[in-house]
Amino acid sequence: MTNKTHQDLLQKYAEAVVRVGLNLRAGQRLIITLAATRGVPHQFAPFVREVAKAAYAVGAIYVDVIWGDEEMLRLRAQHAPRDSFGEYSTWQVDAVMRMIENGDALLSITGANPDLLGGLDPETLGMMQKTHLQHFSRISEKVTTNAINWCVVAAAGAEWAIKVFPHLSAPEAQEKLWQAIFETSRIDRPDPIAAWQAHIVSLRTRAQYLQAKQYTALHYSAPGTDFTLGLPKGHLWISAQSTAQNGVAFTANMPTEEVFTLPDRSRADGVVSATFPLSYGGTLIEDFQLTFENGRVVKVNAKKGEAALQRLVDTDEGSHRLGEVALVPASSPIAQRGHLFYNTLFDENASCHIAIGRAYRFTLTGGEELTDDEFTSAGGNVSLNHVDFMIGSPKMDIDGITADGLREPVMRQGEWAFQV
Repeated sequence: MTNKTHQDLLQKYAEAVVRVGLNLRAGQRLIITLAATRGVPHQFAPFVREVAKAAYAVGAIYVDVIWGDEEMLRLRAQHAPRDSFGEYSTWQVDAVMRMIENGDALLSITGANPDLLGGLDPETLGMMQKTHLQHFSRISEKVTTNAINWCVVAAAGAEWAIKVFPHLSAPEAQEKLWQAIFETSRIDRPDPIAAWQAHIVSLRTRAQYLQAKQYTALHYSAPGTDFTLGLPKGHLWISAQSTAQNGVAFTANMPTEEVFTLPDRSRADGVVSATFPLSYGGTLIEDFQLTFENGRVVKVNAKKGEAALQRLVDTDEGSHRLGEVALVPASSPIAQRGHLFYNTLFDENASCHIAIGRAYRFTLTGGEELTDDEFTSAGGNVSLNHVDFMIGSPKMDIDGITADGLREPVMRQGEWAFQV
């Protein structure tokens, strides 16, 4: 890929993020949040600047960026006093909240090193993560209720690229990761915007089919997995595009290949095995399994990163339960690439997945208007966390269970078992 070709794709990517992901409206402000390590913050600066140009082109009145340095997290975990991990600087949260309350837009750019916090003290990391989640919960609540148009996208961080393509030199790995981001986000198409519009329609038809069925539960069967997950009354199947409370239709994730809904926090039973590693809090968790009874995690096992997984589950009571269930065919374009991304934004779109923790209020009819108690009574889950992990494979079968107890095929051997 020549520099000119890369720059052209970077420009098209930024335009798609602004016009499809955020669907930024004239008169809105945009705040961008990101963190990087190598070359901080300059390795992502070219992309951020293209986003700013695209935002101003559609009428944004102000674009601001919160640059972060993820390496500061590692330094703090290594060197800060042990009694200091309750400390937190709230100015970034305050800044984002002011823009959300003004009806503006939020873009998060991910590109973190999956191994950033590997090998560090799990107790220290747990304290740091919980403090962050407690303070960040104000933003999380707004996101889960779609208060504004928001989007999460990726940029090819150097350390992340080396993790994905370890056989290449650092510059080659980063170039190849950018290429993968462009391809999976449909930026290599002749008309990326049109390609996204067609993709959104395709996913919507799947969601509409499942919505009409109103299954009361899903049953998963695969090697290492025998799992039944209840679906509450009033659950809504959602696909790529949602409408925010500020009236803007937006696409929250680029890429996206999923249709998803709300699981019943009290009805999850059986054993489910992860089929992809999970990068959580800078630690890579691999080959893990969760056991559920009456909706609650009662046992965790992992060959690598078990302490981090247990720390995740123990964050709060809601982290013992589930907040999302998503269906993705094993033949999705991301799965067809044949390699892991070690990044949930991508790996969740290569596999069916479920999420530990907080549920999205918009996946329940009228959920945005409910109090926490009302939401949990209706089957939703409240938590500081929302962490997706991947469970799908070409060996997985999924049945939908109807109100009268009949079973209908939803997926067979990892692929859709119904036509739309």
